[in-house]
Amino acid sequence: MLNSVRRAWRSVMRKPVKSLLLFLTAAVISLFLLSGMAAGQANVLCQDTARQAVGAGFRLDANEKNRSKRYAEISERIGADTEGSLEGVHQKKMETAYGTQWIGWADNSFETLKLPDIEALAAVEGISDYNITTCVTTVRPVGFERIEDPDVDQHQDLGCVTLLGNRKMEFDSNVLSGNVTLKEGRMAGPEDRDVCVISEELAAENGLALGDVLGFGDRHDESGSAVQRAEIIGIYRTKQPMAAYMSGDTFRSENVIFTDLRFPEKAEGAEGDPCFEHAYFQVADVDRYEEVRAAMEQVEIDWERYDFIDRNGDLSTMSSNFNDLEKISGLFVAVTLLAGFLILSLIFLFWIRNRSRECGILLSLGVGKGSILGQLFLEAFLISSLAFLLSLPAAPGVSKLAADYLVAGQQKQAELQKAADADKVADGGRTESEQTVTGVKIAITGEMAGTCGAGILLLTGGSVGIAGLFLLRKKPARILSELS
Repeated sequence: MLNSVRRAWRSVMRKPVKSLLLFLTAAVISLFLLSGMAAGQANVLCQDTARQAVGAGFRLDANEKNRSKRYAEISERIGADTEGSLEGVHQKKMETAYGTQWIGWADNSFETLKLPDIEALAAVEGISDYNITTCVTTVRPVGFERIEDPDVDQHQDLGCVTLLGNRKMEFDSNVLSGNVTLKEGRMAGPEDRDVCVISEELAAENGLALGDVLGFGDRHDESGSAVQRAEIIGIYRTKQPMAAYMSGDTFRSENVIFTDLRFPEKAEGAEGDPCFEHAYFQVADVDRYEEVRAAMEQVEIDWERYDFIDRNGDLSTMSSNFNDLEKISGLFVAVTLLAGFLILSLIFLFWIRNRSRECGILLSLGVGKGSILGQLFLEAFLISSLAFLLSLPAAPGVSKLAADYLVAGQQKQAELQKAADADKVADGGRTESEQTVTGVKIAITGEMAGTCGAGILLLTGGSVGIAGLFLLRKKPARILSELS
């Protein structure tokens, strides 16, 4: 074996140009393989960093299918042609110019998420905080003017403003998305009562400031309802208008007023009968995300009433920006392996064709084809191994450059997509948060080095085998006759 290694090394040194070509090719392939694998690992690290920075949570919504089912069952219990009310569902007969008509509707007690269910989920270990958001509530502005489009006929509009109550406004979806931020003041919290946060446009229109008090009345009873008042504790601004819940200036972004959790029900004349539309639960440690989710799903509530949704803040948005990086890294490795195999095969074909005389003489002397092929492989192995070992010190720097380039490309693509979507309102007025990548962490692990080394060994062996068989399938006499 020692003699074989010595002969292989002498043969390598006897052809320095060809050996150098093989050495450089193997080194480049090795660096590319390590860079691709390291970029894939960097992708995982970036996503994990993003999870810690953005946080994670869950959202509880009403299940629409279950709502329809419950409504139909209660309506059937009341009776198809019967006026009455039962469990928040109401039916009434009305005589109109078109004859007798039946109308049905559900009140807050039917529509709301159940507070005991929300509190039971919030008590699960691993939930650090939670929020409740009310249904959209339309009320009359009293003593101030709302924002209106002067070119629009307002006779078909409700002439109201929109209230959104929150247990903790900082967890409202508009705030979590980064679209709504404070211009001045503070946001409503669990201890607040009768407070509101208004848009900077509404404040400018009415000359309002922190500490001023706004009045609101039930839109269904303009004369008899009591005016409810809320103190302005904050003024917000938006990066882009919040999407209107319905048409009309009542629902336009500037007329959305955030309040404490229980104020909307008072303003619409339904104190003690709230309507909670969403609940958000913040996970304390994102590394325990799946564990907390499993624990919450074990809580004994009527799950058929709800949709339980992963609400990772902007995590899903940021992750999608880097999921492509993982795919690109895998594609990069695959292309490197394929291109490396083709290039090495061509190099060895060229190498062996120039050694046909040597191979023919060895065959005529009775040396087996396996021994000749083994000798060729040993020479290639020595060069490739040396190239691989010398590429390891350079691998971290090259991998860092490659990963930085790929991450920058992903960020640029995300920014272009964001610009393209800037004028769209289908996203509910949500925008991506201003998250930036502060760095890409690259580590060349022993597993990566081992995988790369094995890859170089397989590429070399496969290429030598194909090139060698192309020559050695011929008989010695034919090889020598072709040379003559």
